[in-house]
Amino acid sequence: MTPTPHRTKPRPQGTNAHPLRFGYGTNGLADLRLDDALALLADLGYDGVGLTLDHMHLDPLARDVAARTRKVARRLDALGLGVTVETGARYVLDPRRKHGPSLLDPDPADRARRVDLLIRAVRIAADLGAHAVHCFSGVLPADPSQLANPAHLADPAAPAHPAATADPAEDSAWKRLAETLTPVLDAATHAGVPLAVEPEPGHLLATLADFHHLRRILGDPPALGLTLDIGHCQCLEPLPPADCVRAAAPWLRHVQIEDMRRGHHEHLPFGDGEIDFPPVLEALAATGYQALTVVELPRHSHAGPHFAAQSLPFLHRAARAIPAGAEGSTP
Repeated sequence: MTPTPHRTKPRPQGTNAHPLRFGYGTNGLADLRLDDALALLADLGYDGVGLTLDHMHLDPLARDVAARTRKVARRLDALGLGVTVETGARYVLDPRRKHGPSLLDPDPADRARRVDLLIRAVRIAADLGAHAVHCFSGVLPADPSQLANPAHLADPAAPAHPAATADPAEDSAWKRLAETLTPVLDAATHAGVPLAVEPEPGHLLATLADFHHLRRILGDPPALGLTLDIGHCQCLEPLPPADCVRAAAPWLRHVQIEDMRRGHHEHLPFGDGEIDFPPVLEALAATGYQALTVVELPRHSHAGPHFAAQSLPFLHRAARAIPAGAEGSTP
């Protein structure tokens, strides 16, 4: 199905004509029905939504998922909301293992379940007219022997990864990740929807350098893009968040945003962490990035409507500090 473009909303009075489009993640509105969450975000003035596929919000494993997807697509269009599909639901595949199984799972059948979920997400994203499908690598198995003998996919001519690697287990993990992602990238290529991999603290692919390592292993496929989480940049990247945005620009397909403190992977409401947001938004605007910048507060669902209402005015105030001429230029 050809993706249906969503209407663009007029910007609230008093904001600059910057190109940034803000959304809110449904994983931060888990106590609301999906239709209620979408209506709330539209009423608050958001441009779109980061839709986490989960049992309560467009279950990707439901037998009637195609019909449900068509209904959600109509609703998004009626509300004028753009969408990015996110796949970070905690227990959608396994009720006992958070984010399990992963792309690095020791059991090939379990890895195949994650691959199937991501391919389903690609199809759903295409039917919704989504900007991208987000995913992440998963953590290394506790037992290194469980990583033995994956298919050899590494390019011997590729530049070395900064953290690489006299560790055979880590080398095997990267090869396994590339192997399991390959059919997902094939599906993304066929659907015309980019796959946006997120560097996640504590995962095998944790940093921007790790993303580039994976990109080189896979041969730089056009369908492989990046999800940049601004808080994660503050948490562990060597560069400041605004510099991370500039460095990531050519591969940027999805952006998540929240506050955070250095060295602490805790998603915080805006103003509760250490990030200086106007330079970050200025850098993002200067890249010409056109997709959604989605507020990511999954552990604040207990007060999701409150934080959704507070977050957008904060972002608009920060965006008003973007100097004239910053928008749409190239880094």
